[in-house]
Amino acid sequence: MNLTSLWNKRKSIVFTWLISYSAVLIVPIIISLIIYSQSSMALKSEIHRANDSLLKQVRYTIDNQIDLMKRLNMELTWNSKLQALINSTGKASEAQYGAYQLVKDFRTYKTSYASIDEFYVAWEQGASILRPGNVRDLPTAFQTIHQTGAMTYEEWLDTIRQSASNRFTLLPRGDAPGTKQSIAYITHLPKDLSGQETGTVVVMADTVRFSAAIENISGFSGGQVLVLNADNEVLLSNKPVTEDIARLLNNHLNGLSPASASETDGNLELFYMSSAVSDLKYMLVIPSNIYWQKAEYVRKFTYISIGISILGAMVLTWFFMRRNYSPIKQIVQSLMDRSVQEERVEWNELSFIERAITRTRSEKEQIATELKIHQHALRSNMFNRLLKGRVDTLVPYEEAFKSFGIELQSDQFAIILFAVENGDSISSELPGLDGGAKQKLLQFIITNVVEELSGQQGHYGYVAEIDEMMACIVNLSEADSAGRKDDLQQIASEAQRFLMRFQMDLTVSISGTHTSLPGIAEAYQEAVDAMEYKMVLGKKGIIHYDDIRSDGGEAVQSGYYYPLQVEQQMINFIKAGDFTQASYYMNDIMQRNFAQPIMSLTLAKTLIFNLVGTMAKAINELGDGESSLLGDNPLWMEKILACDTIQEMQNELQQLLGEVCAFAAARNESHMTQERAESLRGLAQDVVRYIEEEYRDPNLNVNMIGERFDLKGSYLSKLFKSQVGEGLLDFIHKFRIEQAKELIRCKQSSISDIAKQVGYNEAATFIRVFKKFEGITPGKYKEMI
Repeated sequence: MNLTSLWNKRKSIVFTWLISYSAVLIVPIIISLIIYSQSSMALKSEIHRANDSLLKQVRYTIDNQIDLMKRLNMELTWNSKLQALINSTGKASEAQYGAYQLVKDFRTYKTSYASIDEFYVAWEQGASILRPGNVRDLPTAFQTIHQTGAMTYEEWLDTIRQSASNRFTLLPRGDAPGTKQSIAYITHLPKDLSGQETGTVVVMADTVRFSAAIENISGFSGGQVLVLNADNEVLLSNKPVTEDIARLLNNHLNGLSPASASETDGNLELFYMSSAVSDLKYMLVIPSNIYWQKAEYVRKFTYISIGISILGAMVLTWFFMRRNYSPIKQIVQSLMDRSVQEERVEWNELSFIERAITRTRSEKEQIATELKIHQHALRSNMFNRLLKGRVDTLVPYEEAFKSFGIELQSDQFAIILFAVENGDSISSELPGLDGGAKQKLLQFIITNVVEELSGQQGHYGYVAEIDEMMACIVNLSEADSAGRKDDLQQIASEAQRFLMRFQMDLTVSISGTHTSLPGIAEAYQEAVDAMEYKMVLGKKGIIHYDDIRSDGGEAVQSGYYYPLQVEQQMINFIKAGDFTQASYYMNDIMQRNFAQPIMSLTLAKTLIFNLVGTMAKAINELGDGESSLLGDNPLWMEKILACDTIQEMQNELQQLLGEVCAFAAARNESHMTQERAESLRGLAQDVVRYIEEEYRDPNLNVNMIGERFDLKGSYLSKLFKSQVGEGLLDFIHKFRIEQAKELIRCKQSSISDIAKQVGYNEAATFIRVFKKFEGITPGKYKEMI
């Protein structure tokens, strides 16, 4: 197995389950860790509380002793005799006497404060130490009290004189048991009036008095207890101060709060607490291993429980994973036997099963759709054969009805035939579908609506498509046979009204009632016959075959009204271009013939053909068989005959009638205009000839010519101008000037004679007219030639 195969198996459900179970396993582990964390925190909190309580006990014990030291220090400092001594300005002998009196009083303090091991006052004026019962000079006092080799005389003097007031420090004491060390509380006495130091009060308690409390807490926790002064100097410790302890003190003492705190530094745990009565500090330092020793059991138990949980979870995961995967594996193997082997490359069993199921369902739906389509086609074919009267089938119709789920409640049948008049316009409003799909959609809508409406009336309706129409075979109920016609009318009208929502215009025909299956073909033929009468009755209506049959029986028409003289009058009106009269005669003919309830289809078609023939005769008698009218409308007759109803034919005839009448009127007007133009051209020629003959007559003018031709002079001049292009008077002048120019060229006559020869009595008039048309005078013209 190569790496690619192993990588592909990551998509397997086994890997998914493993991840899921592992994710579930994380929950108890997290819970265990949380429990461990909370337990550790609780244990740590209890340890802190315990150590804090022990440290408080140490503080209580030591603070009691410190409080006694401070109280004794206070009483010594403000002792009246001591104040009098340090402020005395008398003789030295008097001061010495006062000092001896004072040390006697100190014995009382010694008795009252039995736990105070040593106290004295360093008197600067007397350079001596005042102790209970005696006065010693400084060197003697040092040797008596502090001479242990741990401190020199000078260091002692510096300590008691230079250290800060109210300060705790360590001083050696020779009589002290054990370590020969005492904790001393040093306070400087007030300065005298000259500002000089007066002395120092030192109260001392041996460290042994504090060791018992320290040893108790140290024995319990195993830690190191330290007592520090305000300068963070170690006054007392149950163990030697190591480098780690010293580093810990330097790193953390300055940042601790004055009340209490705890810190962790490396392997050490630090607990800190301030004194309640002084500026001392109490610290407990415990190694971390000792600190956590009590929590080790909880930690180990937690780790063991987590390990056991993981091991048990792995075993259970493997067991249940194998158990749950077995049926899936069997399903995959069974599907693999019938599927393409290459589809297994994704290695995801659920995806493989999902695709296989989806493919199977798709194939099933496709097969069901094909069966439904085939069943629908077989059902429609059966209905078509039944409607056409073909009852000689291999399978009896009763058996076929059962196979198609068709139920019959009686042997009474009727046919409702539906014709969609605007199928093309509806199809254009359904984008995204081809022609066949649109047609099937319309059929589906009609089928569902009509069959449901039939059921609402208590009948069974079954719709099938036949001859581009929808036929509903209505199996009538046994009850209320008298109201069946009304029920069929209700079904048809409700269908028309409802399908108008889908913009469908329907013409409906209803047959009569017939018995037995063979009667269905008769009913269908009746519905077809009734549907044909929409030519006479119009579209979008409901036609009952019973109404047509009864009307035909009561009044049978043997002809129609359209006499020859009426036809000739129409032809004459058409030839004359009189659309109003021709339209009136055509509407009168249609009204006379179709105002009756029913007219025979044969007679109706014959009448329409006759009217079309009349139109053709009129066009032919116009004398232009190859006219532009027929050229522009080569299929006018086919267009009329292709109409479905008389009303549509009448509309087409009216439109054609208007075009023919307009054509005839234009033709007649054209003929009249041509004749008039020829007459005007002849008149203009006669006028021109008359002017050429009479131009020498001085009295020749427009009115004279008008009288000659029995016309008003101005009107004749207008007609003459329309033909020649210039007015009659201008034409006379131009013609005379042309004749005068010919005479001038001959140079045989004077200008005055020439003027008289061309019809001008006055030479001046001739010269003026000549200059108007030629631009120069006759004399100039004569000089130029």
